[in-house]
Amino acid sequence: MRVDIENLTTHRGGRPVITDVNVSVPSGSVLGLLGPNGSGKSTLLRAVSGLSAPSSGRVRFDGADIAALNRRRLARHVAVMAQEHSEEFEIPVLDMVLLGRIPHGRGYGRDSDHDIVLAQEALARVGAAHLRTRSFSALSGGERQRVLFARALAQDTPVLVLDEPTNHLDIAHQLELLDLVAATGRTALVALHDLNLAARWCDAIGVLAEGHLLSLGTPDEVLRTDLVRSVFGVESTAVAHPASGRRHLLFDGRGPLRPDDHGPTNPPSTPTEEEVTTP
Repeated sequence: MRVDIENLTTHRGGRPVITDVNVSVPSGSVLGLLGPNGSGKSTLLRAVSGLSAPSSGRVRFDGADIAALNRRRLARHVAVMAQEHSEEFEIPVLDMVLLGRIPHGRGYGRDSDHDIVLAQEALARVGAAHLRTRSFSALSGGERQRVLFARALAQDTPVLVLDEPTNHLDIAHQLELLDLVAATGRTALVALHDLNLAARWCDAIGVLAEGHLLSLGTPDEVLRTDLVRSVFGVESTAVAHPASGRRHLLFDGRGPLRPDDHGPTNPPSTPTEEEVTTP
């Protein structure tokens, strides 16, 4: 399912948080959203998922304005894994995952055999089948992340919106989760902090700062050392990964971050050979 974000602007407390963002995400592709804390990534994802209404602009799924969809229909289009979640849910893990089946007509406590099979399969896919009888509130942060991703998978939607899904996960489970995202074949919008994870798994990357979309393109086009310096305040060296040839960043240390310098406003050109160090 194609996702189009058109001239999206949102305000919070009377001030703009996202300003005039335009992004098109082709069906089945993964868009990574990068940016410093407070850049607007979570706000943009909330608007895409319909959790908050924009001040202006619109989001379309295959051409349909999501503002015209009721809550049940919207929940059949997009599954959300948000950063914020209560740690006090005193329900078994399997029941937490089954909450993802509610939009498909079976409410909590009336789950069909099919719903239960899908929930169990989702837990198995994220390596959390052994947790199904545990209380969600008793899980570690990383275990909760895997269970919440299983719930998003069980919701069985064509679009996934994932806000920092690798938080609290060790490196093995970060790699496993992003492998799963790519393998679903679903359209995914994913907010990440790790630039190299984004370079490895995302088809396209959008960089936000202070609510503005500064750069959009392939990882090799976007993840340039000048942009990393101006947006993140970090000096870096770009190298070509020895296996994939894709751009990878080695971080050298803090650099100057000028509030009025947020890097290119247009997608940068593909790097030349001399711009990337081959190990």
